[in-house]
Amino acid sequence: MSEDTHGTDLTRRRMLQGAGAALAVAAGTVVIGVAGPGGGAATAADPGASDSFDETFQGRRIQGRPVNGGGHHGGAGTGYEVRIDGDELHMMRNADGTWISVVNHYQTFATPRALARAAVNDLQGATLVPVATA
Repeated sequence: MSEDTHGTDLTRRRMLQGAGAALAVAAGTVVIGVAGPGGGAATAADPGASDSFDETFQGRRIQGRPVNGGGHHGGAGTGYEVRIDGDELHMMRNADGTWISVVNHYQTFATPRALARAAVNDLQGATLVPVATA
């Protein structure tokens, strides 16, 4: 009977090892997704947003540029603005230097460009609706 128990333990151990490996692969996929297209790591000093961009991505025009006085866009006095087809994408910088947007606030992105591209993917052709602020 101890052999069966030992065999079961080994099988469980192998299952747990396999689950751990699968989790590591999944975590690697998430890290790649966070970096997104165009994405090196962001830092507090350089949000990956010091450069402007203006490009067509999946048929949509995405633009991004640093702005002064954009406290809600990423810090005291400086920030970043992203537009999709001319409409502003409301976004926010997290304490760790990553970015989130109202289109998908559950996923973080290393750069505003990666954030803009992901928003285009998530919109699936829908028009970006401005966020009402009071």
